[in-house]
Amino acid sequence: MRDDYIQSALKVIDDPNILVNVVSRRVKQLKRGHRPLVESLEKLSAEDTALREVSERKITFDLATPDELARRR
Repeated sequence: MRDDYIQSALKVIDDPNILVNVVSRRVKQLKRGHRPLVESLEKLSAEDTALREVSERKITFDLATPDELARRR
């Protein structure tokens, strides 16, 4: 993974733990054949593509509220 993509993505999702989870889920989707949401002239790994998607705000996340978590139990 390119460090500049990581730093750029951390400006959008500042919690590294959340960033890892978002990128991990997106990498799995990309490896299953989902199309990238960003275009690149160079061949990027699935990880770098996911980081660029976060940096360019093409993918987002929502944290569950305590009420939503209680309903799941």
